Amino acid sequence: MPDPLAVPGAGWARMFAEHAHTGRTAVMSAQGAWTFRDLTASAQAWAGWLDSFGLAAPSPVPVLLGPSPAAYSLLLAGVLTGRPLAPLGDRLTVAELAACLKPLGADALLADPEHAALGRAAAARADLPCHVLPSREPTDRGSLDFSGPGSAIGLMLHTSGTTGLPKWVRFRLDRLGARARVYAGLLDLRPGDVYSSSQQFHHLGGIGLLMVAMATGAAVVPPIIRFSPESWAALGALGTTHATLAPAMIEKLLTAGSIPLPRLRTIVYGSSPIRPATVVRLMDRYPAIRLLQGYSQTEGGPITALTPDDHHAAARDRPELLTSVGRAVEGTEVIIDHPDQHGVGEVLARASHLAAPQADGWLHTGDLGWLDQSGYLFLAGRNGDMIIRGGENVYPEEVESRIVSHPAVLEAGVVGRRHDTLGEEVVAFVVPADGSMPPDTEELRAYTRQELAGFKVPTRWHVVGELPRGALGKVLRRSLREQASRLHG
Repeated sequence: MPDPLAVPGAGWARMFAEHAHTGRTAVMSAQGAWTFRDLTASAQAWAGWLDSFGLAAPSPVPVLLGPSPAAYSLLLAGVLTGRPLAPLGDRLTVAELAACLKPLGADALLADPEHAALGRAAAARADLPCHVLPSREPTDRGSLDFSGPGSAIGLMLHTSGTTGLPKWVRFRLDRLGARARVYAGLLDLRPGDVYSSSQQFHHLGGIGLLMVAMATGAAVVPPIIRFSPESWAALGALGTTHATLAPAMIEKLLTAGSIPLPRLRTIVYGSSPIRPATVVRLMDRYPAIRLLQGYSQTEGGPITALTPDDHHAAARDRPELLTSVGRAVEGTEVIIDHPDQHGVGEVLARASHLAAPQADGWLHTGDLGWLDQSGYLFLAGRNGDMIIRGGENVYPEEVESRIVSHPAVLEAGVVGRRHDTLGEEVVAFVVPADGSMPPDTEELRAYTRQELAGFKVPTRWHVVGELPRGALGKVLRRSLREQASRLHG
């Protein structure tokens, strides 16, 4: 019977095999460089270590790991022995980790020495053994299989969605291969390049993009644990050509005058919109640097992308493009399901590189959005986040995009709060660009009203130091809703 999820082209393992025994650099760090040949040999050692515990294949292997070259060796060992790694976030509590472990069906939890205590506590609560990685690479060698079927699972990542309950997403090797090809094209990523991610091992934006680099033959740099202009500058000595940054990090580097690195060509950003003024500053000062934003979910991505050409157009005369997440990437269909009278509905996507499509072949994102005549996608929020004020629909991301375009605002979170007459009222939480000069809320109200209908403009404003985020970096709207309720009684 044909595999309904099968996709054409080489799977991730076969793509990596093209580089596995070369002398090209695979991992760059302050501790030194590893070639692809070194990485493959190290993966054999860790495969032997996995064998010693009798961990069955194909079973997931949950791990608590910090950034290190050994993490990539273990990742490769898992992919090529049918025991896919399932990285866990080290900011989760013991209870949260146990909740992730229980539905996974794993035989054990692995932890590096740094996370040994947390790993043992979480494993005990989930009734699993915990194996701590030795400080030195094992000596026994296992075997690696570069020709596994495309249907084999190469990686597993957990996501909480909007419910807070953990859900595991399985990444097949064929779809990981397709994803690597899509991203390599978007990033112009090739052998000899060096990729650094600011996101950690358990994020798709971390391990997922690093797997793209490994399949492409580019070198990877372990993520920075504590970001600063100094840690960013250190990436220059490692030859970084591509890097992932949050918009707030870009702002910080621009202020410090630290953006340029000797070989830097491309910056990928995400997690929140970027201010038009930031793009203009960056394009004016460093026109050779390419900016890329990809819209993704743990279940699949990229879905759309705002390309370097889009960013140049935005800096020239089309700043409204920065309120979008770009157009569908190559080979991807994006539609709006059951749009309302304003064209807003659930975003559905279909492509060979998306990890978890539903039975109908479409990825049902749970995000609300609309498409303009040129195919640019504008997100309006999550299905459950829509605010209904006086019978009118208000989409939080549309309001947030307008607010963060103000030069005095770094981030914004918009939620609804129960109102006796209107049903709900719109409440905004804003993080100032400069903490010593908070924005005037009446000015923000007027600024928002210039572009949005009156019913969309927040009636209550709160200036805060930061927005609440979960372990995966997502803004927790439910926490904002709770805050709004407490603040107003």
